Amino acid sequence: MKTLIQTTLAALALVTAPLAAAQSSEVVVLCSQQAAWCNMMQTVFARTTGIQVRMSVRSAGEALAQLSAERANPKTDLWFGGTGDPHLLAAQQDLTAAYRSSLLPELHEWARKQAERSGFKTVGIYSGPLGWGVNTELLAKKKLAMPKTWADLLKPEYKNEVQVANPASSGTAYTMVATLVQLMGEDKAFAYLAQLHRNVSAYPRSGAGPIKAAARGEATIGIVFTPDVATERAGGFAVETVTPLDGTGAEIGSMSIVKGARNLDNAKRFYDWALSAKGQQFGPAANYFGVPSNRAAGGDPRMPDFKSLRLIDYDYAKYGSAEERKRLIARWEKDVNALPR
Repeated sequence: MKTLIQTTLAALALVTAPLAAAQSSEVVVLCSQQAAWCNMMQTVFARTTGIQVRMSVRSAGEALAQLSAERANPKTDLWFGGTGDPHLLAAQQDLTAAYRSSLLPELHEWARKQAERSGFKTVGIYSGPLGWGVNTELLAKKKLAMPKTWADLLKPEYKNEVQVANPASSGTAYTMVATLVQLMGEDKAFAYLAQLHRNVSAYPRSGAGPIKAAARGEATIGIVFTPDVATERAGGFAVETVTPLDGTGAEIGSMSIVKGARNLDNAKRFYDWALSAKGQQFGPAANYFGVPSNRAAGGDPRMPDFKSLRLIDYDYAKYGSAEERKRLIARWEKDVNALPR
């Protein structure tokens, strides 16, 4: 794996056109993606610009909490990746700064809309549908049927077989809650989540945690964004992607510049580079197969085909608001997480 990443970095460094020489400086980035993806961007951006990248990997919920804690004295310049809802919340809380990149016309409409609904304080960088990954070896060993719908996950035979992240710390899990509310209606959604709770063995903090557990045999089913399943499958693990037939939502992974960034010019430079077709090669290179926001990027057959899925009309503005997120998470804590299993 180390050799593969080194080879990929060398190749990408060659095809990435060197940007104009910059003064010796740095940019501080919070990255809410897989470590391999974060590390590739960190290395190649530094090599091609001379700007050193100080990068920390955090889940979306943890990144939002850090930016909030640093509000009076920001130590971060840019937040890359993670679900769009926390980015919209950061924009609403005035934690991030407006920036209209010159590359916006190159992006898919859903990515531009993400920028518009935030007052250009965030932008879409990739998208992927919500679903789950199933360990097919464990499924066969335990003689369980493949779950195809949200309703299937409530079956008693799946007791302690399911993992989903904690929505208080994970943008992925919050997206699940918001998706079910829009799909079923709020009261029915929380009744569903209370029943699902009986089958959940653990609520890890990170959104990718459940599929990593499923891939390694610590759970049979992990509720995640489906590109995370493709990542584990590309790593040789026996997991299969399921996108629920009764409908689902999709994330818009996002990127934001922090308000009061100490290295603002370098943050803008990183932002523009990350929106370019060349800058969006690193997701697939790190085996993450979400759909890139730049129309000139993508094309990998392992990326989801949105036209073949039953997607809800997800209300990103409403469910990305501070009030709605806080209210739904509080209800989940009270009506779901407090229940015995």
